[in-house]
Amino acid sequence: MDAAVIRETVRGRWSADSGAALEGLSRLVEIPALSPSFDAEWETTRQLHAAVDHVRSYLDALDVPGASTDVVELPGRTPVLLLDVPATGDARTDETVVVYGHLDKQPAAGEWSPGLGPWTPVVKDGRLYGRGAGDDGYAAYAAATALEALHAGGGAHARTVVLLETCEESGSRDLGAYLEHLRPRLGEVGLVVCLDTSGVDYERLWLATSLRGMVSFDLSVRVLTSGVHSGHGSGLVPSSFRILRELLDRVEDPRTGRLHLPELVTEVPADRLAEVHAAGDALAPTLPLVDGMRYAHDDVADLVLANTWSTTMSVTGADGLPPLPEAGNVLRPYTSVKLSFRLPPTVDADTALAALTRVLTTDPPFGAQVEITRTDAATGWNANPRAGWLESTLDEVGDEVFGLPWRALGLGGTIPFLGLFGRAYPDAQFVVTGPRGPGNNAHVPDEWLHLEQTERVTEAVARIIHAHARS
Repeated sequence: MDAAVIRETVRGRWSADSGAALEGLSRLVEIPALSPSFDAEWETTRQLHAAVDHVRSYLDALDVPGASTDVVELPGRTPVLLLDVPATGDARTDETVVVYGHLDKQPAAGEWSPGLGPWTPVVKDGRLYGRGAGDDGYAAYAAATALEALHAGGGAHARTVVLLETCEESGSRDLGAYLEHLRPRLGEVGLVVCLDTSGVDYERLWLATSLRGMVSFDLSVRVLTSGVHSGHGSGLVPSSFRILRELLDRVEDPRTGRLHLPELVTEVPADRLAEVHAAGDALAPTLPLVDGMRYAHDDVADLVLANTWSTTMSVTGADGLPPLPEAGNVLRPYTSVKLSFRLPPTVDADTALAALTRVLTTDPPFGAQVEITRTDAATGWNANPRAGWLESTLDEVGDEVFGLPWRALGLGGTIPFLGLFGRAYPDAQFVVTGPRGPGNNAHVPDEWLHLEQTERVTEAVARIIHAHARS
């Protein structure tokens, strides 16, 4: 493999002057391909289909021998675009590489800065502005460019399938059905490259190695059939809020935030601990704290682990509480809260939900009516131990492409597609990365893509796929 040709090809495709990948992505920005959660009429508006058609035209024009595209659309589900490239003659043939991205987008989400707009691509100061540029339209073009670069530079690759879904921003609710449907077609998947995460900076390659799971539901406590004057009822009937507090204390220590239920906690694996300590202060959070507020821990490593491997409970909404100006002297009939639990990556979400339901609804104080509704559960993901070939390749990429050692991080959020891939291919090697970083504004106004980091990530993907082919 000629590394210089790989780099030259990648830079040419992402060039702000005449780069085909940058031009194709810019045109994709112009398509308001809103995810189904934001466009209930997506089957009629067909903007998702327009995005698929646009990217497919680009992929069909690739100078990659044997490459073919296909659009798969199961009844009632959003379409999936596939690019299928056969293995090179000198590559392993027993495994398939899957490269993942998505083409659906978030809405405009407010007012953009002067001269910018969600559907108007603008290249400025080394960035491409526009909705879907960084989340996640670049993935299709980065994957295609990596394959083009490998062929131009004499590199190798196993059979590689680029899978682009159109429902990620709606929780990838269709992806599971497609992974099952495509299982015979994809065969034995040995490497999954997911291009849809962020790093801590734009200086090095960042890999996500774990995601927390999530459980959420509405918890309601009812004590009366209707409200009564607090002077008449207080002291006779405990308030619904008091009972709610007691129930929540069954689950969480209000002083430390620790969860009492063994089904909700786990030990942090040694390799994840090592990754946190290797990254050091680079992972320090920067949240908009009010004056005088402190973080929950003083040590950066403790903060990171609390965000990525601890279970946390958050009240994210409430009902039964009138606005303060309208609140009178009333013993209210009920209090309801929306509870969100972030779970360690290896905790089973369904088991956690069952445990929470049992603890919160069994023997309620004073016989109050307690109800749990609108439940949702998603198990997290934890990467397999890295193979030797991948570890050494990452070291080379860090040194030769970025000039800094690569680093890994766990993510405190939940990304359903990774859990789906992890369960579909439990023995595969995972490379979960992307060029997004601080301030990229995904999901909010002025979204942008860092073009130089995109070049480096694309080159890294090419080299990783080449190394897999020879492993």
